[in-house]
Amino acid sequence: MNRKGVAELAGSAALGAWAGFAVLALVVTGGHGAPLHLDRLLLSWSVGHRPVTAVAVARGLTATGTGVLPYALVALAGLLVGGSRRQRPVTALLGVACLASGQAVRYGVMELTGRARPPFRYWQTHASGLSFPSGHTTTSALTAGLLILALCLRARHGRLPLCLAVACWAAGVGLTRAYLGVHWATDVLGGWLFAVGWLGVWLCAAAWWLPDRLIPTASGAGAPVGDDAAVTPPSGHPPGTPGRLD
Repeated sequence: MNRKGVAELAGSAALGAWAGFAVLALVVTGGHGAPLHLDRLLLSWSVGHRPVTAVAVARGLTATGTGVLPYALVALAGLLVGGSRRQRPVTALLGVACLASGQAVRYGVMELTGRARPPFRYWQTHASGLSFPSGHTTTSALTAGLLILALCLRARHGRLPLCLAVACWAAGVGLTRAYLGVHWATDVLGGWLFAVGWLGVWLCAAAWWLPDRLIPTASGAGAPVGDDAAVTPPSGHPPGTPGRLD
């Protein structure tokens, strides 16, 4: 897919996600942060299904959605995406900037909506701050999106299972926030929509404005990967046709 196609696809995904996020945010703020029927229903279900082992696993999984780990994974994804020594530090920096700026904007939206978390008596892990959209959910979804992009460009074998594993990790982190009682279900949904919208904006901008020399090329796509120069076929013969020995 060429740059225009990537930009159009990413832009469409961003517009759809932002539209969904805007509707959800309006519903939340219109109700002054009060939980929706779905929020109450899922919280009630989670409170009634909390065996000790499940809670321990959920706490461990939810802890991976914040702190240093997501930034380390995003930096690694950026290094993998870069096909040359010149590209790698730039793509790593762009990935970290995407995650950090997304978190900053998400925090501003959270302050604007001002939604309170579920009652403290339902909590099964530590939490702080306001509730919408979920920070752990947004962070893990942004991280997963960047990792999946890196895998799609660089993984030669086992790409689909790896992408599914990363997506399941991000989904699991989001679900644990509602399961552990520190977020409403719509906070988690808001985090997913926000992440898709933010990733779409960044990918669209990169496709339109990033210089050609910094655009990564998918491995196995027929373009050079790394610092090796392309091999020019013998003069007078089309690519892939052996040259005639005179």
